[in-house]
Amino acid sequence: MKKRFLLKRIMIGVVLLIAFIVVSCEKENDSNSKQPELQGELTGNSICKNELKATSTVKYISDTLSCVEYVFDEINNKLILKHINAGFNCCPDSLYVQTSLNGDTIIVQEYEKSALCRCNCLYDLDIELNGVEAKIYMVKFIEPYALDQQEILFELDLANNYEGSFCVTRKQYPWGVNDSE
Repeated sequence: MKKRFLLKRIMIGVVLLIAFIVVSCEKENDSNSKQPELQGELTGNSICKNELKATSTVKYISDTLSCVEYVFDEINNKLILKHINAGFNCCPDSLYVQTSLNGDTIIVQEYEKSALCRCNCLYDLDIELNGVEAKIYMVKFIEPYALDQQEILFELDLANNYEGSFCVTRKQYPWGVNDSE
């Protein structure tokens, strides 16, 4: 009787051990098949556009608009963003972005190292994001000087549109200071 009881306990233990190993292997395989983590960086920026406008022959976008142009490279899972007319201090020392993925929302937070002047101006920022899949996302920019103005928040369908743009109108300083609209 004791042997039968002991044998049952061992068999139950073996079954539980096998079940644990199977579940652990499935979780490990799932984690290996996850999409690459979203990584983004600021790859370049213009000089203050108050200075640039006087000398530039590049197409000019009204300073009452803050726009994001995008191009998606599906082969390399890379999304290239250009934020046109991003507001920062005139003497920011350095500009940065921090990117993250929250559910289906790509968040791009812009910031500067130091505000060394008593003025603000507009810049164009070049941003690259790696680890992006061809699907639908919401894109949200967090900008240090936009305050209560319309935020840059838009849907991006990378399965159907590999390039496009989105703009918001802004009229509070530093936007709208050079246009007579």
